[in-house]
Amino acid sequence: MAPDANTAIIPTGLPTDLLRPDLLRLNASPAGKEEAIREAAQLLIAAGCIDPAYAASMLRREAVANTFLGHGVAIPHGMVEDRGLVRRSGIAVLQVPGGIEWNPGQTAHLVVAIAAQSDAHIAVLRRLTRLMQDEARLTALFTVTDPTALAAALSEDAPVTAPTTPGGDLAERFDWVVDYPTGLHARPATAWVETARASAARIQVRHGDLVADAKALVALLQLGLRAGDSVVVSAEGEDAVAALARMKATITRLTAREKADAAAAAQKSRAPVRGWTPPNPLPAVPGIAASPGLAIGPVHVLPRAAVSVPDEPVPLIEGGDRLHEALSLTRQSLKALADDTARRLGPSEAAIFTAQAEILNDTDLVTLACQLMVEGHGVAWSWHQAVERTAAGLAALDNPVLAARAADLRDVGQRVLARIDPALRTGGAPDLPDTPCILIAEDLSPSDTAALDMARVIGLATAQGGPTSHTAILARTLGLPAMVAGGAALMELANGTPAILDGQTGRLHLSPAEADIADARAWIAREDARKAEEEARRGLPARTRDGHEVEIGANVNRPDQVAVALSQGAESVGLMRTEFLFLERGDAPGEDEQYETYRDMLTALEGRPLIVRALDIGGDKQVPHLQLPHEENPFLGVRGARLLLRRPELLETQLRALYRAAKDGGTKDGGALSIMFPMITALGEVQALRAACERIRAELDAPAVPLGIMVEVPAAAIQADVLARHVDFFSIGTNDLTQYALAIDRQHPELAAEADSLHPAVLRLIRLTVEGAERHGRWVGVCGGIAGDPFGAALLTGLGVRELSMTPRDIPAVKDRLRGSELSALRQAAQRALDCETADAVRALDGGEA
Repeated sequence: MAPDANTAIIPTGLPTDLLRPDLLRLNASPAGKEEAIREAAQLLIAAGCIDPAYAASMLRREAVANTFLGHGVAIPHGMVEDRGLVRRSGIAVLQVPGGIEWNPGQTAHLVVAIAAQSDAHIAVLRRLTRLMQDEARLTALFTVTDPTALAAALSEDAPVTAPTTPGGDLAERFDWVVDYPTGLHARPATAWVETARASAARIQVRHGDLVADAKALVALLQLGLRAGDSVVVSAEGEDAVAALARMKATITRLTAREKADAAAAAQKSRAPVRGWTPPNPLPAVPGIAASPGLAIGPVHVLPRAAVSVPDEPVPLIEGGDRLHEALSLTRQSLKALADDTARRLGPSEAAIFTAQAEILNDTDLVTLACQLMVEGHGVAWSWHQAVERTAAGLAALDNPVLAARAADLRDVGQRVLARIDPALRTGGAPDLPDTPCILIAEDLSPSDTAALDMARVIGLATAQGGPTSHTAILARTLGLPAMVAGGAALMELANGTPAILDGQTGRLHLSPAEADIADARAWIAREDARKAEEEARRGLPARTRDGHEVEIGANVNRPDQVAVALSQGAESVGLMRTEFLFLERGDAPGEDEQYETYRDMLTALEGRPLIVRALDIGGDKQVPHLQLPHEENPFLGVRGARLLLRRPELLETQLRALYRAAKDGGTKDGGALSIMFPMITALGEVQALRAACERIRAELDAPAVPLGIMVEVPAAAIQADVLARHVDFFSIGTNDLTQYALAIDRQHPELAAEADSLHPAVLRLIRLTVEGAERHGRWVGVCGGIAGDPFGAALLTGLGVRELSMTPRDIPAVKDRLRGSELSALRQAAQRALDCETADAVRALDGGEA
């Protein structure tokens, strides 16, 4: 009897208890991912492998984990706790020639559904991961009509050798010559990947014989593209033409920025070096200048952090769960770190961590880790090996900019490793002395650099690294004197050795005499005097030429950030974002911990105003330990005030801590502290929150504090006159207000550039808010992105906004712009902006006066 066209004859040697003929179906055409999973599950049910209820478990798995293995292969399976529903181990293979979207940017052609009582299925998964090394053969299996060919491919134990000949270009293509002066490095490559991932089409980039998946960041970097290199960008699939057009637009749009950045770097390199010259020759360790400044103090050497990762195999599905959870948690922590860095240091520095997060989406990296796991290795060991092998490939490139990205890969890899096994966590500076020191390290990751305690680290010198490394960039932004590439001699220094670090010349002078130290201190004093003149100018109020004054605040998250904000000219903290107390940890902070933070913030401000935003979780900010339910569209779901009112334990703990701080750490009447609530859409929310505040205030006998709300949705702006009767002030979050007004996700790779907060519709909503507030004598502030744009700040002032809060580094330029303007001119400019039809027309009004 001839076999059914949809079943296979299993070759000799295949594990027939797993892959029976009735578990292999060719030429399937499910309507979507859910139907594909149900169809594969039905094969397992019919074969007696699983209880029918296990199909629902497989669908639940998709809601919490991504089972897309990569390269067109998905491996749906059930929840670990439902393993009892598996009657016997089996694997069902669904071939879908036309492909189905598994997740955005991921198309599955082979759906390999797993029912596992033991690890017998690992043999098939091992073969799958080996097939992924031979893309041509794997792709052929997506459309093969001979079922025995598919079955045979899953029965071979021999490793697959990757082809050495270059792959051909895809159906649609364009040629491009790299005109980025420093080649394709992490930040522009991240933009390429984000654009590619927005399309279901297959997109690749070829340079000579090397081909990279445009959706894989590490693969793109490994091309080692330099200025002048020729590449072919090609695509295939139903939206290939449109996808390729978007890729071309992204690639060419970045050229101007890359050239501008390179020109600025070149100009800076030509600037005269104002280094310190010791009065007498001193022994020194030479390196490369990374961040200007002089630091005097003892050195503290961080020992080499050799990571020994034990190989402890676990059942594959359990290991997969642990890796997926670790990747998810690390993405969230990097998002938080990027968000924090953007507000403290600026968007360019934040892009460092956005690029690191994209590494975690690299299919080849995750596939390599999975391959090692299915070969019988432990999840932590497999991930560490995948990172090290990939990083070694980057480090070997004949391009110092790209080779430096190996440090980023190891940095993000270590973050994931610590999530897999907390015992493998390594700290950048776990044993810093109490006195300020010059920190010496083999190398320092960008995340460790961004988190340095500036009260205890006065300088940084690394044995490795380069001046273009992300660590060096962050050191410059932090104002931390630094040198890199000091070599092995640095690591041989004894702790406590007195030294003078010159970040301008890249030299660490050792064992200075008193005369040397006195001369260095005199040099520092001269530099400090120069900086003091600059700071004095920053400290002047933002008062227009005709006498109108605007309060200028800073967006900060922690008490230790206040000093930097004040040095830049901040007069207050206009936004303290308390969600950072909840991120990067495994539990919610208690009342006492929150109280101490708010009290320390008030102390650091020395009576200056502090506006604390209540917990704003939801949307793009998720906290795993709060165990919030999955939402299809979290931006339109339970976030901000909606969450606080549904989770009273979070609201009341925070309010108690805030009112205690107002009572103990604010001014006599608590007036230094104000509280504002995020994502208000209705009057009922305001009334419920005010009632909670008053109840807790009375219980603690605390002073009354001003209560405000964030205006982030059009509903709040339109009803500002109603809400103003019940609040003391408004603070407009222009980023969210723009997102909701224009119906554009500000993280969307294609549309984000169109989410312009100077769109006339957004400006009109701001004007509505100001008018509604003025009817009841309330003031309006802005703590969103355009507050830190000098032109945006000028328009906001003309619209009637009385307080602007921004990233500290943006304060001097905003103050200068406002001090050089007249309020009457700003009002006229604001009216012209309201009358414009497009955001581009508004920006065209920027002539310097407004």
